[in-house]
Amino acid sequence: MARGVNKVILVGRLGADPEIRYTQAGTAVANFRIATNNRVKRGEEWVDEPEWHRIVAWDRLAETCSQYLKKGMLVYIEGQLRTRSWEDQDGNRRWTTEIHARDMQMLESKGASDSQESELEPPPVEEDDVPF
Repeated sequence: MARGVNKVILVGRLGADPEIRYTQAGTAVANFRIATNNRVKRGEEWVDEPEWHRIVAWDRLAETCSQYLKKGMLVYIEGQLRTRSWEDQDGNRRWTTEIHARDMQMLESKGASDSQESELEPPPVEEDDVPF
């Protein structure tokens, strides 16, 4: 029987600085979002359309992301897709799909993105939408 493959590779820009938290057991977990651009034709014009991706990093990788990544930086992320569900405060079932990072590479130095003003702004996240 063939094994399945679940591998994601993204190169994109951070929409905000990573947020780091620690589980009750003391394990670090960092959450952040990156945008990749899809080039689409609208009429006679080609435009970049951002696609937002939720990234979750654990343990030492989470601490590294929290320490070195900043809003607007270009990064390479490799990981796998994970979908999870939960019940919100109103008892509604919610789902989210995330990329659980296994590898991260900074494609710019820490200060390089400071001179470039990122035009990408992530869509707002409702607090009830994501339970972390």
